[in-house]
Amino acid sequence: MRLCAVDLACHRGGRDIFTGLNFAVASGEVLAVTGRNGAGKSSLLRTIVGLIRVGRGKLTLEGGDPELTIAEQAHYLGHQDALKPSLSVAENLRFWAGFLGSEPADIAAALVTVGLDGLADLPSAYLSAGQRRRLSIARLVAVKRPIWLLDEPTSSLDDAAQNRLMALLRSHVAEGGMVVAATHGPIGLGGPKELRLDDMALPSSATAAAEPAVP
Repeated sequence: MRLCAVDLACHRGGRDIFTGLNFAVASGEVLAVTGRNGAGKSSLLRTIVGLIRVGRGKLTLEGGDPELTIAEQAHYLGHQDALKPSLSVAENLRFWAGFLGSEPADIAAALVTVGLDGLADLPSAYLSAGQRRRLSIARLVAVKRPIWLLDEPTSSLDDAAQNRLMALLRSHVAEGGMVVAATHGPIGLGGPKELRLDDMALPSSATAAAEPAVP
């Protein structure tokens, strides 16, 4: 499987967020998307998952399920944790597993993986920011999808939770999954590709490219 962008552009609010963007990331690879605030890291992830229309260029997924869209083969973890505060931890995850998946999910096992098994019956309104983030990450475990699009995935996580997340990422990549992560700092995985979006919002002909290129 290979996710490719050719001359990709994103337009929002009457201006270019980025233009002339080219990259390729394949199964078993991690692409770290970096850049200053406002450079378009979140917009790129939202464009890949179909929440923002492609302004120009082409975005393709080679080797995926031709009957499914990119969004239907991807998990998107954004800034908002998308939880209903009145539902319990387990109920929130059960809802998302039913919404995203076509097969029964092991909710209990997913909560164990993110260290929330002891809080399964607690209303989500009582969770800390880090616990809410971990519950969102549990969706990645409960429903299997090959592409993970992660926007600042370590936000609000303590050291122990970050270590759990890194273990999940390593396992996902080792099993042939791919990760595209917007981040301000090191992602904790050795040798990821890097796509820098600095200056892409400026009116220039600059082009960002992931290195090294996939043959």
